[in-house]
Amino acid sequence: MIKTDILIIGAGPVGLFTVFEAGLLKLRCHLVDALPQVGGQLSEIYPKKPIYDIPGFPEILAGDLVDNLMKQIEPFKPTFTLGERAEELIRLEDESFLLTTSDGTEINAPVVAIAGGLGCFEPRKPPIDNIADYEKKGVVYMIKNPDEFKDQRLVIAGGGDSALDWAIYMADVAKEVTLVHRRTSFRGAIDSVEKVMALHEAQKINLITEAQVVGLQGAERLESVTIRHKKAGDREQNVDYFIPLFGLTPKLGPIANWNLNITKNAIDVDTLDYQTNVPGIYAIGDINNYEGKLKLILCGFHEATLMVQSAFKKVYPDKKLSFKYTTVMGVEGF
Repeated sequence: MIKTDILIIGAGPVGLFTVFEAGLLKLRCHLVDALPQVGGQLSEIYPKKPIYDIPGFPEILAGDLVDNLMKQIEPFKPTFTLGERAEELIRLEDESFLLTTSDGTEINAPVVAIAGGLGCFEPRKPPIDNIADYEKKGVVYMIKNPDEFKDQRLVIAGGGDSALDWAIYMADVAKEVTLVHRRTSFRGAIDSVEKVMALHEAQKINLITEAQVVGLQGAERLESVTIRHKKAGDREQNVDYFIPLFGLTPKLGPIANWNLNITKNAIDVDTLDYQTNVPGIYAIGDINNYEGKLKLILCGFHEATLMVQSAFKKVYPDKKLSFKYTTVMGVEGF
């Protein structure tokens, strides 16, 4: 079992900044996220998108902001459980909380901070009737460990950054990579599109546009897929893995069953400290709801800052909290 001071559910920008503010108060943090990497939407959906409303940065790419946040919290040595969804949360006799993830990992903490953005992200699945039969048997919606696909035959479907980036990466890992996209144009970064085209010309990626995967076949596990081309019709291709990367859909998921007050798919909080109706559980960032709420990263940073002040009193009820300025003390002075 993992023990920590603050359990942060969600490793997006607000969750990461919470680690910094908590670290200034000597509070340890452990972060849980269903995605296989930190950064939330910034990393998964639009890492190359410029952001213009972060103080001190006239413009910064989403991916670079995540990198900077990770550097900022490095001195406080946070720990992570990634690629696992927060499932069950119960209160123990000592008033602390025990979280169990989708993979059975247990984390214990006196304070829980839900910083899940718009909720946990679930993959958008293509409309293939028997796709559920092959999940974990050749159908993969998120790539957690690229080495798993070494010398394997892959069909990747999608036209965004995620599909392009993984096709490029897997060209040097897998035995065979086929990228299938239903259009001739892509939604991803121009640089990534150019790299895919170059790899296709070098015969390191099979590129099939104006097509989509419409069927899956196999006995014990996936053995082949049916690719339907707009002009050429159907053909079957032998594969080891089918990886549809059509983006993610945000949902509250199991959090909706934690007896929290919820309004329009967002968690109600008290703006005094962003605590929910359950003492010890806080909600910060896009996932919370209150009068005047703005879903901005910088607002989430503000909420995280006030939240950890309240959390300190729950973790150390007998200690006096003395507020200090980082400009005077520096990070090492806290």
